[in-house]
Amino acid sequence: KTDVIRGILNSEKNIEMRIKRLGDFVLSLILLILSFPILLITILIIYLQDSGPIFYSQIRTGKNGDILKITKLRTMKVNAEKKGPQWSKKNDPRITQFGYLLRKLRIDELPQLISVLKGEMSLIGPRPERPIIEKELIKKIPNYHLRYSIRPGISSWAQVNYPYGASINDSAKKLSYDLFYIKNFSIFLDILIFFKTIKLVFNAKGAIAKN
Repeated sequence: KTDVIRGILNSEKNIEMRIKRLGDFVLSLILLILSFPILLITILIIYLQDSGPIFYSQIRTGKNGDILKITKLRTMKVNAEKKGPQWSKKNDPRITQFGYLLRKLRIDELPQLISVLKGEMSLIGPRPERPIIEKELIKKIPNYHLRYSIRPGISSWAQVNYPYGASINDSAKKLSYDLFYIKNFSIFLDILIFFKTIKLVFNAKGAIAKN
């Protein structure tokens, strides 16, 4: 077995994983309560801009390859993907003006806290990807499937260390960060990622493609 697999197996049995789950639940509940006023204002603005849906749901891949449905606040125009799933790109015309702000501040991710409470996701872990896009990634990126070994997260070691990108090359580079996280998981590392995420939010460096 590879060092990564051994790291995963050791982490699964470690008490730190139980502490992580407890921390996920408590922090997610607190964040939901604190962000509730922001969510209400955001929901109103999204509705007023075009009277379209408030939320946007996608199928993603979760732990052990299980199918996961995540929900975000809608940042794209209505019927933005009528031609099918696409990589995000710089100055993406599908994203609304308010949507850009939501992505920069990562406010659009807040509904995923519900998935964390349900145990489907974690606050910290590899970001879940869409199965339709992963079909190509699995073929072209060695060991891609190893990222399914733990719960996916709202934020990740890859997100706080690598600029947002949307290509196979970017996915390969992000995988190296994900595998580092899985192998070296610790509560300290989770805390570090949590505070680095907060820093990115305050610096308005959210999920906007660079190219």
